[in-house]
Amino acid sequence: MKLVVSLLSSLKENRCMGTIKNLIDEKGLKKLKELIDSASMCHFVTALDHKPLSSRPMSTQEVDEEGNIWFFSPKSSQKNQDIEMSSEVQLFYSQSGASEFLTVYGHAEILVDHNRIERLWNPLLKAWFSEGQDDPDLTLIKVTPQDAYYWDTKNNRVIQLVKLMAGALLGKPMDDGIEGRIKLS
Repeated sequence: MKLVVSLLSSLKENRCMGTIKNLIDEKGLKKLKELIDSASMCHFVTALDHKPLSSRPMSTQEVDEEGNIWFFSPKSSQKNQDIEMSSEVQLFYSQSGASEFLTVYGHAEILVDHNRIERLWNPLLKAWFSEGQDDPDLTLIKVTPQDAYYWDTKNNRVIQLVKLMAGALLGKPMDDGIEGRIKLS
């Protein structure tokens, strides 16, 4: 029933294309946090000027009140070495079940902040940092977003597929997704 209502709503409103909705400041920060929290893992890309791109999965620890994105990382990692050479990074988040996607371009900084480490620490991290919070190889990476873009589809995959087929039959797209740029300042 939800499928039929969604399809009829799109036809009634004559929604043919996805909506572009750029978000700034507090609304942008809220959307950034929402999308990162729902995905939690990202592909963290360093050495943006080298091909092929150097990417690895990373677990996001926090998005702070200013929109900075925090990660734990071994000091000895290639990722940290790449950041020391160039602070430019790209993060790719995907929550495929909800069809939510986010890309963040920003500058990374390697820090050792004992208060933040203590606050963000969880016991599973001992798999990477065997000496715990005092491991000499433990660092934090703070990514300050410079540019972000999101895609957020309102419906699940089944509804999207039916809308795609209906759009093909009717000869017009029926995309009710929202996409746009996120600016934090």
